[in-house]
Amino acid sequence: MRGVILDLASLDRGDLELGALLELLPQWGVFDRTPPERLDDHLAGTAVALTNKVVIDRATMQRHPELRLICMLATGMNNIDLDAAAERGITVRNVSGYGTPSVGQHVFMLILMLARQQQRYRRAVERGDWSRSDQFCLLDYPIEDLTGKALGIIGHGELGRAVARLGEAFGMTPLIAERKGRQPRPGRLPFERVVAEADVLSLHCPLTTKTAGLIDAAVLAAMKPTAWLINTARGGLIDEAALAAALDGGDIAGAALDVLSTEPPPPDHPLLTPRDNLIVTPHIAWAARSARQRIINLTADNIRAFLAGS
Repeated sequence: MRGVILDLASLDRGDLELGALLELLPQWGVFDRTPPERLDDHLAGTAVALTNKVVIDRATMQRHPELRLICMLATGMNNIDLDAAAERGITVRNVSGYGTPSVGQHVFMLILMLARQQQRYRRAVERGDWSRSDQFCLLDYPIEDLTGKALGIIGHGELGRAVARLGEAFGMTPLIAERKGRQPRPGRLPFERVVAEADVLSLHCPLTTKTAGLIDAAVLAAMKPTAWLINTARGGLIDEAALAAALDGGDIAGAALDVLSTEPPPPDHPLLTPRDNLIVTPHIAWAARSARQRIINLTADNIRAFLAGS
């Protein structure tokens, strides 16, 4: 039985241990990346395919009837045609829970950078403002404490719950939003109330047809002008043009994003324009080495279970 890893470089840069995974099958093809024109070559004769971002659609499955198992090196499975896989008896497995500590810590790094005006103060030091100061410190930009602030959580799965717990540790009050348009379940508040009351609004919901563009111009206008928006989920949750306008117009105080709707983004993306009230990181919230190793270990568990007929 042959296995293939289609895009290892999206996960591993030589710092992960792959032995426990590779020993599960007698033959492997391991590729750093698989462009569409090479997909058929890389899948030839393969029963077990591992992919992070490479698309495996119905037509691909039809051309490779030997496929028996597709393992996602991620949680989201939107790049696999699940209906076609079910029709052809192909098992599809993903991994979840691997990046909870990494994502939660990244969220609070972003929040703290906004609260402490880290970008502005770093640039001030680099410009020599501190060296020229007539005081021992710089107080040019207002610094905020997190204690007492309301932390709005949109998406209360494992990641949302972890961020809420971290918020409580900082003395924040979590506000858990119900899905837009639904009556609140116990422990949740109406979506509109959370948007209006949150000092920090953090997104942790999946990107679906119902959540695409969830944070639009109307939602941004309903937020406090002092509020910060955090997105480590999916870029498509936000109307990016509306966010750029809200940041430039002072409708909200700031935003910190780890994801954009197109990745990698074009150089002229409206949210890549430098702004003092915007932080953008390159989709790395999930990417602590320990989290990436857990992806490998959990994928190995999925293959073992498949081989055992589970």
